[in-house]
Amino acid sequence: MKYDFTSIIDRKGKDASAYDSVGKYKWGMEPDLPEEGFDFIPLWVADMNFPTCPAITRRIIERVEHPLFGYFNYSDEYYQSIINWRRAGGYHRDLTEKNIGYENGVHGFLSSAVEVLTKPGDNILLHSPVYVGFKEDVEGLGRKSVYSPLVLDSEGVWRMDYEDMDRKIKENNIKVVIFCTPHNPSGRVWTMPELEKAAEVFESNNVSVLSDEIWADLVFEGHEHIPFQCVNEWTRNHTAAAYAPSKTFNLAGLIGSYHIIYDEELNKAITRHGEKTHYNEMNVLSMHALAGAYSEEGREWTDELIQVLEGNARWAYEYITKNFPGVETTMSEGTYMLFLDCSKYCAEKGRSIEDVIKSGWRVGVGWQDGRLFEGPCHIRLNLASPRSRLEEAFRRMGEYVFI
Repeated sequence: MKYDFTSIIDRKGKDASAYDSVGKYKWGMEPDLPEEGFDFIPLWVADMNFPTCPAITRRIIERVEHPLFGYFNYSDEYYQSIINWRRAGGYHRDLTEKNIGYENGVHGFLSSAVEVLTKPGDNILLHSPVYVGFKEDVEGLGRKSVYSPLVLDSEGVWRMDYEDMDRKIKENNIKVVIFCTPHNPSGRVWTMPELEKAAEVFESNNVSVLSDEIWADLVFEGHEHIPFQCVNEWTRNHTAAAYAPSKTFNLAGLIGSYHIIYDEELNKAITRHGEKTHYNEMNVLSMHALAGAYSEEGREWTDELIQVLEGNARWAYEYITKNFPGVETTMSEGTYMLFLDCSKYCAEKGRSIEDVIKSGWRVGVGWQDGRLFEGPCHIRLNLASPRSRLEEAFRRMGEYVFI
């Protein structure tokens, strides 16, 4: 490969939450520090342990060499980079600058949209397992989460339960749905027929859709990300979607998401709400980083990254299936997450999921408690690390955890 996805980079003391917050409990979900003799392998925070695309660092360095950092305007290049990148997927063919708005993170976007479209005490529909941040966004604003569980079919594929979704929306007078595509933490990449059925449910109930599509670029071979706004005319006009280069290019520390909203009135309402905070403003370095990311070199780098992530996911899925009886998972179709169901293992061994999780933490396996994601006996694994680090983590799982 042309780019580096094998070097082990020491991130300790380099402002990395995945390392430096371990054992400190600032968020209340951090892994414990490992016992003496074990180094920590970060498999929890949803960022990657790969160096980012060189085009990004070059653009940042070039801008930093100009010694003034005053007020600035969003460049034409910024908007055109987004338009070109999103159109390259075969969708958003008529996307223009007026449909794009800067967001200070996807959570900021969701918070603005929720406050515009609902009032305190309102119910909002989400799928479970759920990304823990959605739950915090909804309930932190005084709204209530209502979950429609995804269901594993006979082939081990996560599916939406459309009847349950329709019933929950009606019973709870729901007007807003938070949709995740590709889905975190299951790794599902929804197909067009699935999206069309979901759209039928949402349209029949006249709900607005907030679609988190931050994982849109990380889709494995044989699967395709279809933006929810591009399903039909109704979804185009009733969906506000959030994107960012942060997951694809490991840029979460720079901040810099954006929304795509085609309906003019909805776009104005959400944009105005964000502007009223007076801190939903882009960092000038984020603007240049996005332009570097959404470039020809960025596309080449991303293509290699996807090969690495899919290889890691396939390797981990097969390793678990072969070596950890009672631990079940599904092969991800995108993202870099794997969601482990330890229900059978815990029942057979008479162990609690908390004991399993902590036994991993004790030997430096920095995985994440799946109960945060509404998985009752689950663990979420981040596979975006050099293969050698994953192999060591899985060796420890077999020797010290799943015994």
